[in-house]
Amino acid sequence: MLIDLYYMPISPYCRSVQLTAHSLGVELNILHLDLLKNEHLQPEFLALNPQHTVPTFIDGDLVLWESRAICCYLVSAYGKDDSLYPKEPKKRAFVDRMLYFEMGTLGVSFSNMLFASMADESYSPTSSEIDKFHKALGYLEMFLKDHKWAAGSQLTVADLVLVATISGYVKGGLSLEKYPCILKWFKQCEEEIPGYKLLNEKGAEEAGTFYKQKLP
Repeated sequence: MLIDLYYMPISPYCRSVQLTAHSLGVELNILHLDLLKNEHLQPEFLALNPQHTVPTFIDGDLVLWESRAICCYLVSAYGKDDSLYPKEPKKRAFVDRMLYFEMGTLGVSFSNMLFASMADESYSPTSSEIDKFHKALGYLEMFLKDHKWAAGSQLTVADLVLVATISGYVKGGLSLEKYPCILKWFKQCEEEIPGYKLLNEKGAEEAGTFYKQKLP
């Protein structure tokens, strides 16, 4: 039975799920959903996911719509080992920390500006808001200083989630020159993550174009 994934390429959260599935050799049945055309508000989709968000993931009788939970579930259910999401409590805690950082600090600092711009075309980010975003990047720079990967010495779902997010920022014009550790990690992700160019590159470019339009 194929696993369904309701998907929009511009979404980094959808792309992180694709990268995780590909790394595990799991085939997904991709169902495109265009939120900009309100396709997520159709009754049949609302019946699946009352929060009407993507990605929405269906594996048999399991329906999930939180990308980080989906990535972790995929490793737990289909991984040949636990390298992408370790079972050992301390190692897993470091991965979880980076997942929560991406969601609650880095992602929020950017999405607050993006959503404000989408709601009000006259909006322009304040210096304080821009500083919060770069402060979050500064934290990531610090986290990566002593590690090859986001949560230690091996690739994990934390890297797959973070790179899907940050690649859109880069395509949108963010320079990583001030963040040498992030830049080194990012280039490593491009080169070493299975299926990166196939599954992430085009969507990141679309996201970058959208960000430039909304946050010039």
